[in-house]
Amino acid sequence: MKNSKILVVDDEEKMRKVIRIYIEKEGYGVEEASDGKEALNKIDSIDFSLILLDVMMPKIDGWTVCRKIRENSSVPIIMLTARGEEYDKLFGFELGVDDYITKPFSPKEMIARIKAVLKRSNGNNKTNADIIEIGALKIKPMSKEVFLENIEMSLTPKEFELLNFLAKKPEIVYSREQLLNQVWGYDFVGDLRTVDTHVKQLREKLGIYKKYIKTVWGTGYKFHLNH
Repeated sequence: MKNSKILVVDDEEKMRKVIRIYIEKEGYGVEEASDGKEALNKIDSIDFSLILLDVMMPKIDGWTVCRKIRENSSVPIIMLTARGEEYDKLFGFELGVDDYITKPFSPKEMIARIKAVLKRSNGNNKTNADIIEIGALKIKPMSKEVFLENIEMSLTPKEFELLNFLAKKPEIVYSREQLLNQVWGYDFVGDLRTVDTHVKQLREKLGIYKKYIKTVWGTGYKFHLNH
């Protein structure tokens, strides 16, 4: 995806310039924003393939920017943070963050993560195009829409990917490790509780149909037809 345009959002000008140099060396286009407000304005007018988003910024912090983006867009987001605490990462994944890069980081790691996230995003857009209809549930992979009793559900990108993955092969049990690899990617840095968190959120949104996603104790999860 060499024609991809990436938005770099960081209040430190020196950091933005360094990131820009390495990203442009890989053939990607780059736009910069020095704070959350500027970032949201650019996102409204430019179609980005990926956003590198710093957490700690003036005016509007990265969490708030991420939340606002996810109201209307599934564009991949990689958070840039100086904090590596597990709570921050779990909070971010709940908001729909695709990956994390903890400062300080090597340019090589940054580029590897950008390529991996873009690859996953591009693959999700091109595959599994057939609409899935199971009972009250309808999943449209191409438009990333999910309808429950003909009412559209509001899902984060990762919630959608997890539900879509399980529903494509109902009654097949997947371990948490398998789901991390298939939905988040082999290069994902996180733990098994990330899967549990997303399953919990999906069940809450499914309401009376929460038993579509069944826990197989000691193994993992499956999409259950006879809910």
